[in-house]
Amino acid sequence: MTEDTTERVGFGVKDCALAAIATGMHARDLSDFSTCLQNVHPGSIYYHFWGGLIQPRFEEREYNNDFAGFVRHGLHDAVLAERLAMVDPTDFHDTEMLRQELLELIDERLDEAEYLLWVRSEQPFEFIRSQIVVFDTGRRIKAPEDLAVEVPALSANSIFYHFIDARRRLEGGIDDFRFWLDSFGDTYADLGIQLAQLDPFFVTLSELRRQLGEVFHTYFVGRAV
Repeated sequence: MTEDTTERVGFGVKDCALAAIATGMHARDLSDFSTCLQNVHPGSIYYHFWGGLIQPRFEEREYNNDFAGFVRHGLHDAVLAERLAMVDPTDFHDTEMLRQELLELIDERLDEAEYLLWVRSEQPFEFIRSQIVVFDTGRRIKAPEDLAVEVPALSANSIFYHFIDARRRLEGGIDDFRFWLDSFGDTYADLGIQLAQLDPFFVTLSELRRQLGEVFHTYFVGRAV
């Protein structure tokens, strides 16, 4: 695609929703939890790490992923819960590598405290699988410099789709903004580096949108002043 064609097509803004699908798998103790985690669909691991960002909850989550929350409040093990809470899914190339990290943390903790094999939760952990539903908003961002104005006006779900979910869709684990900017050659290479430095996991989507808007504003507006 030539630069002229890229500019003419522009950046198509999408919105999305995350549909929750029951897997039929559940666990009350750490042994069953580990077995389910080893065999569950990768979409379930994705959901339990990222679903809380895009789906409204009645209360704010204490931990960044559902697995850590279950271990802390269901199995009452603060040590493993903290270790699971520190896992950043953006550090892993794919879901299978993330799955292996979780299993290793559980095995390591069981070696330290074998009694956890017999601790049972009153409420089972239900493994939920996610499926993303995508909508075309009809909006087009015509040129990269327009990102400074357009991104702060995007919905939180659009931010999720283009900056988070894109990483499992695109080769190299990049987001849609970097993918589009790369189509202009090396023109925005330094901007791409700045975007790559943003970690979307430990912030809300609103905060992530603010950070993105700040990066684009500083790059396109701030340096032009």
